[in-house]
Amino acid sequence: MQPGDAIEVTVEKGVYRGLGLARHEGQVVFVPRGRPGDRLRVRVESVTPGYARAVTEAVLAEGAAPRASPCPLFSQCGGCAYQHVDYAAQLQLKADILRESLGRAGVGWEAPIVVQPSPELGWRTRAGFHVQEAGGSWRLGLHVEGTHRVVDLERCLQISEAMNRTQRALARALGEKPHQARRISSVDMAESMDGGQLVVALETDGEAADAPALAALADAAPWITGLGAVVGRAGRRRYVPLRGEPYVDSTVLGLKLRAHVRSFFQANRFLTEDLARAVAAATPAGGTVLDLYAGVGLFALALARTAAVVRGVEINPIAAEDAQVNARRAGLGNVTLMTGDVRKGLEAWRPEPDERIVLDPPRTGAGAEVVQAVAARKPAAVVYVSCDPPTLGRDLRAFSAAGYRLESLRAFDMFPDTHHLETLARLLPM
Repeated sequence: MQPGDAIEVTVEKGVYRGLGLARHEGQVVFVPRGRPGDRLRVRVESVTPGYARAVTEAVLAEGAAPRASPCPLFSQCGGCAYQHVDYAAQLQLKADILRESLGRAGVGWEAPIVVQPSPELGWRTRAGFHVQEAGGSWRLGLHVEGTHRVVDLERCLQISEAMNRTQRALARALGEKPHQARRISSVDMAESMDGGQLVVALETDGEAADAPALAALADAAPWITGLGAVVGRAGRRRYVPLRGEPYVDSTVLGLKLRAHVRSFFQANRFLTEDLARAVAAATPAGGTVLDLYAGVGLFALALARTAAVVRGVEINPIAAEDAQVNARRAGLGNVTLMTGDVRKGLEAWRPEPDERIVLDPPRTGAGAEVVQAVAARKPAAVVYVSCDPPTLGRDLRAFSAAGYRLESLRAFDMFPDTHHLETLARLLPM
């Protein structure tokens, strides 16, 4: 098998990152968006000693639970992986992939995995779009699968109508001002969960002095509540406000949470409250709780209602400031939040008897060093929120080696139609 070969394969199963796993003459072949049971004619793109990658040229026979994609750009845009799969089957596919990811890491989980569903339309409150010049015109959208070429989006089903309207208005404005468009690499949006606020951040290659010239772009979308530019060199990037406020407010479990457009916040408007409630339920009441990737305080503030003390640490200073403001507004005197990495927090806080630890790391996971530091404190429970099954499996294996067992597992389809999956794992001492 060589690059450029056309072969016929049948997809055996789905694997993480939206890939279908097939075999040809004993060689594993990964096919983006291959559904289990699909018989495909594919073109080989690359071959390594362990596997080949190929792209679909024709579907010869459809596998189980096919459906017509509701988005006409699905075959081009890399934003979705499973729109051509019936939604109930998507949930089962993700459960199967989670189980396999854990198994490949050596973490056995035999109990059923139920993935909590989400509405498929308009679920996203945070989105980023790339800016690209093509043939004298300007595109604002998402990358073609596996490339850096941008698909110009007329309408994205993941975001609200207000966000779609803003995206198209900015695309037109950038097309009319190419000298400004060349300074912008991407456009990020943050919307409040109720849709009442919408803030735009422009990623630029300029300095602070260049930013005011971009303020007029707000005139293209007068309904937005904030516009700013991200400027400066790598390692010294900062947000410069141009119009309005950089924050959106969302209410979760009765708590009003401010989040800067540059802060991390859960993106699914429909399931964020359910996830926060589940984290609170999985964390034993009382004692001291450490929230090691606190963000804007989503979990820390919810846990403060049942914990004696909550201590949170967040490396992003913008998000850490949001968390501190949110704790003050909620009148929660038992919450302490610091800015810094996880190591700083763990070193600053002396281990306490009956401690509980909550982790919600980025996609790269917590990693061996953090796992070992957490386990060394001998917490009564560890609650791990993950958006990446393979790194979750790796970290759960490390926790197992350090004396903790996986006691419960829940999954939330926070990213419907995509390959991503949110998982909540509770670990207890063996």
